[in-house]
Amino acid sequence: MGIEIERRFLVDNEDWKSKAILSEDFSQAYLNSSVDEWATRIRTIDNKKAYITLKSSLNGLKNYEFEYSIPIKDATELIQLSKYKITKTRYQLKINKKIWVVDFFYGSNSSLKIAEIELNSESEDIQIPSWCGQEITGIKSLSNASLARTPISQLSVKDRIKIQE
Repeated sequence: MGIEIERRFLVDNEDWKSKAILSEDFSQAYLNSSVDEWATRIRTIDNKKAYITLKSSLNGLKNYEFEYSIPIKDATELIQLSKYKITKTRYQLKINKKIWVVDFFYGSNSSLKIAEIELNSESEDIQIPSWCGQEITGIKSLSNASLARTPISQLSVKDRIKIQE
């Protein structure tokens, strides 16, 4: 069974940039329309690799995640056919021997930067970098799938967090 445990944060400033060790351009599309069910995601990375991912939230911090390589040609066509899309650059950072990522969104989500860290367990202790702001772990309205349907330009972060409360 594929389990992903991750914490997510809004990014407050640009101090993370000096720690970036890798960047990749992502195009993503979602093939279903409900964020309360399994998300079916198609993703290309740097127009070279492609994946289909099935993802479902267990408790906000923990998700089922099953990911499989697919031909880039198929992924490109599926992305073109989908109406729910996002584009972003993902930066990898190594901090305190852990890999963090910062997603820098484009298009209708261009004002948004989100940091994520994958954990080995729900109780794992981490040091949160100073450039991380409010924790948004488990806020479905700020998931990539939600942002593909309703971009940040249509609903502010503050309003999205209120929806969750």
